[in-house]
Amino acid sequence: MERSLSMELVRVTEAAALSSARWMGRGRKEEADDAATSAMRDVFDTIPMKGTVVIGEGEMDEAPMLYIGEKLGNGYGPRVDVAVDPLEGTNIVAQGTWNALAVIAIADHSRMLHAPDMYMDKIAVGPEAVGKIDINASVSENLKAVAEAKNKDVEDVVAVVLNRERHQRIIEEIREAGARIKLIPDGDVAAAINTAFDHTGVDILFGKGGAPEGVLAAVALKCLGGEIQGKLIPSNDEELYRCQSMGIEDIDKVLYMDDFCGGEDAIFAATGVTDGELLQGVQFKGQKATTQTVVMRAKSGTVRFIDGDHSLKKKPNLVIKP
Repeated sequence: MERSLSMELVRVTEAAALSSARWMGRGRKEEADDAATSAMRDVFDTIPMKGTVVIGEGEMDEAPMLYIGEKLGNGYGPRVDVAVDPLEGTNIVAQGTWNALAVIAIADHSRMLHAPDMYMDKIAVGPEAVGKIDINASVSENLKAVAEAKNKDVEDVVAVVLNRERHQRIIEEIREAGARIKLIPDGDVAAAINTAFDHTGVDILFGKGGAPEGVLAAVALKCLGGEIQGKLIPSNDEELYRCQSMGIEDIDKVLYMDDFCGGEDAIFAATGVTDGELLQGVQFKGQKATTQTVVMRAKSGTVRFIDGDHSLKKKPNLVIKP
């Protein structure tokens, strides 16, 4: 995997963020997602790689572009698996709230999990707590392990959880343990990544979310030295069959980092669409717009934060008509 791809991927997420940010607070999540997807797909044609989408917008008959199996890149360069979420947090953008991202991850060919679109139980932490968590252990046991690893009291640990009825028991257990909770409306990719950065104030992620988002979070945490564990949760026979077709016969199998993303190298990039703890969202300032992106590479351990200034002249695709 070529080093130059890191900066190329920044162009991809920046384009998606700039296009979707125009829809912030307008209550139209599908239009926001379409804008991000179209912009991301256009830039992919210029990227020097031979990519195959393994996590995308859906199956070929469900999505017009960035569908699973689609070939991306200009046909030159390394052969890679590609995971994309052009707009991680469509509802966030529609409502104008926090932590929407444009996200892409690539890894060595055939080394990224082809996760089906279903729920996954997840637990994620940053580097200090690697090797200390266990998805099969209780919430309180994991909180104590993280507190010990980070040299703090359980009462000072912050757990992030999607604010969903299905997580009520987890929320109760966190409260019973005495830890603090940050409930989020959407965006568990951003939440998982935040566990690896001290200034976000997040220590651990719990709960059920999308399996594809779990793969994206895993690539980021691989680059950051963190950890995620997951268990697929099929809700019907069709989803069960999809697990089996992926080679997962044991549904109770715990997925570890190497299951999500094997190999030595991977690259992850995310651009803020709306403001968040980690990244500032897109801001439009007269004839220019600003973006903030994080890009990281597993092989080198490099993490870069990139502030971009973008001219809005000669960019009619960024203008929305009522």
